[in-house]
Amino acid sequence: MKLVTLIAPDRSHHIGALITDLPFGENKIVDFYEIENSPHYSNMVEFIKDESKTMPWAKEQITKAKAGKLSENCILNEKDTLLTAPVPHPVSCRDGYAFRQHVESARKGRGLPMIPEFDEFPVFYFTNHLAIVGPGEVFVMEKALERLDFELEVAIVTRKEGRNIPANKADDYIFGYMIMNDWSARELQTQEMKMNLGPAKGKDFATGLGPYLLTKDELEKSRIPGPNGDRYNISMKAFHNGKQVSDGNLKDMNWTFAQILERVSYGVTVHPGEVIGSGTVGTGCYMELNATKVTDNVWIKPGDTFALEVEGMGRLENTIRKATA
Repeated sequence: MKLVTLIAPDRSHHIGALITDLPFGENKIVDFYEIENSPHYSNMVEFIKDESKTMPWAKEQITKAKAGKLSENCILNEKDTLLTAPVPHPVSCRDGYAFRQHVESARKGRGLPMIPEFDEFPVFYFTNHLAIVGPGEVFVMEKALERLDFELEVAIVTRKEGRNIPANKADDYIFGYMIMNDWSARELQTQEMKMNLGPAKGKDFATGLGPYLLTKDELEKSRIPGPNGDRYNISMKAFHNGKQVSDGNLKDMNWTFAQILERVSYGVTVHPGEVIGSGTVGTGCYMELNATKVTDNVWIKPGDTFALEVEGMGRLENTIRKATA
């Protein structure tokens, strides 16, 4: 299932799902809120928490929609539907550092050797879970526009509570997957991390998620099982004003999401609705591309459109705008 959070005409959030491969053409969105006797979940975290009830009900509604058994006001054209991040208000938001190619290339470009600790354990940082954005415009303050960068990633959302979760069981704690853009203000990030603390202002202004939250069954054909958790053979691409600038694959994670979850949950209780990013795929940001001379001091400017595409997960497209104080 490809779940969405849509913005209704009254600006409230509704949970829905994408329907594709329809006999009548265009992709549709089923607005669960508008269905008669709907449980009225407008918050994706609450929907996930109650998945034993919500998921069977949602599957039934999608079947009805495909059979033409739902009222017309419940079925929306995707192209006419305003979507926000699938999980606009996660319980927390962490980001990992799981791709060796990205870490090694970026360090090499700065004249630094590969850090040996990368192979000892997966690391992550907390970012601002109150600054989540979905598709559309992203407003960025002037200082954050100095060397504004993208980061091409995939994120998971947790489905149930757990603590000290071993990697060989951690995939069962994942509800679904979605595209993540870890927007980065490199000038601010460089300044603050000289003090060995952060990143803070270099990251906390926006994290992009969406447009869909895919349940695990959607990726089954791409799954590569392993003793330390699943990987997925899924292409990842980025486009700057329509020009492709990145090309990676999710299977190249050197640390699986399961291993990251094992680290995250060590001595800590993980709750439903927490978002955890993979870290940047190789070639997945301008910091790396500029450092390795693939690009020459290229950054993202106001008015630019930037899009991330992950196979099966859709296209997360944003336009950067300069924010006023």
